[in-house]
Amino acid sequence: MPRERLASSRFDFHSYLAERQKFVESALARAVPEAGANACGLSEAMRYSLLGGGKRIRPVTAMAACEAVGGSPQDALGLACALEMIHTYSMVHDDLPCMDDDDLRRGKPTNHRVYGEAMATLAGDALLTDAFYVLASWSRSRAPAEVVLRVVGELARAAGSTGMVAGQVMDLKSEGRALALEQLERLHGCKTGALFVAAVRGGAFLGGGRDPEVEQLTVYARAVGLAFQVTDDILDVESSVDRMGKRTQKDGARGKATYPSLLGLERSREFAQRLKRQAIKALDGFGEKADALRGLACYAVEREV
Repeated sequence: MPRERLASSRFDFHSYLAERQKFVESALARAVPEAGANACGLSEAMRYSLLGGGKRIRPVTAMAACEAVGGSPQDALGLACALEMIHTYSMVHDDLPCMDDDDLRRGKPTNHRVYGEAMATLAGDALLTDAFYVLASWSRSRAPAEVVLRVVGELARAAGSTGMVAGQVMDLKSEGRALALEQLERLHGCKTGALFVAAVRGGAFLGGGRDPEVEQLTVYARAVGLAFQVTDDILDVESSVDRMGKRTQKDGARGKATYPSLLGLERSREFAQRLKRQAIKALDGFGEKADALRGLACYAVEREV
């Protein structure tokens, strides 16, 4: 199977990714405007992390899922921005001394190193809260109210105490402890995978997807979300600070369970490839409209940053 049937011969995923990233960057700058009435430094701290680079994979995933069921990227733009705002808040808080205590993110000093711990905490709080305003207000003219409400619920569940935050708690409590493979998969299914599932399901709902289509795409999302995490674990071992823009080999130093520590590097690579194949298989029947999702699955395990 040539590159797992990445996409049609006419589809260029890297061009698609670059175009969608620019689209998201412009929208994010509007989602968190400069100071104005909020001249106390909060907007500056929010924008520092939100607009400070990044691959914008979760927003692109939401738009690609929307397109896979026949929608347009604009239909999922509110969700796309909300996802990136929540992802950014989680990184701002993760970097705090009480969490992972990191000094570098995306090649720049972390938010608390620039603005102080209190302002970084509040900037993260604001990004999380404002994300739901952006989702609701930007989506209400693109989809029926009941669809928007459903997507708000999907995102809240993914970000909260049974999703990403639960995964973060499990991650903290697992330091220095041996985890079984099933436990590690559950941890990352919450910490990393939940937002990928919300991106795909929410994007599909906003694009007019039917429940059977959304459930099939959910299978894809779970495999891709885990593939991203496995690859992150591999890159943490193999890559460098200059390439990644953040501290590497930190997981081992903190005694965290990772896929390379449990499986070894070679078996971790094989696992990531298996997840990629599962994700692409889940797109059977979606046709060329899902080419971006197929490309994303390959990118998840082939990327170098």
